[in-house]
Amino acid sequence: MKENEDTIVVFTARSPERIIREGGSQAWILKPARAKLCTWLVCTQNRHNPDHEFSDATEPHGSGYLLCKVSGVSKSEERDDQTRWLIEISEFARINHPKLWDHGRNPVRYTSLKELGVSLDGLEFQAMQSGTKAPMQSAPRPSTSLVEMLTIAEAKKALATAYGVKPEAVEITIRG
Repeated sequence: MKENEDTIVVFTARSPERIIREGGSQAWILKPARAKLCTWLVCTQNRHNPDHEFSDATEPHGSGYLLCKVSGVSKSEERDDQTRWLIEISEFARINHPKLWDHGRNPVRYTSLKELGVSLDGLEFQAMQSGTKAPMQSAPRPSTSLVEMLTIAEAKKALATAYGVKPEAVEITIRG
């Protein structure tokens, strides 16, 4: 990764509302260690995706429409193959940059805001709302009496609900 590549650009068929609702952009094949080094996510619109169930595109084709602060990278639960990743976001701003996509073959690329011509000046960032899949800062600690009454299955179900994932995605390790 080049020193100035602080930005991931994705070519997505999803609307800004869906990306915000899902807590980030997914389901990408990428190197999570490299993606985690990026500060910014720029979403560009793909209006030519033939999968109408997947696509809810609303912006002009090729335009940059959402600038987000990357907060993490986690496995996407959208596919079972475990090779897809969710680029999590903590805040976002709407942008309007026509023809920002470079027509590259790879829908994920690394660059910088400067190279893209995207400026932070005048942007009003909004923090992610509760209820999105944006990562939580820390999980609440249950009381001792609650812990004594929980089974592993119940704990997995409760944690899955708190984090917006399936119970199968929760792993609990007890060390003695």
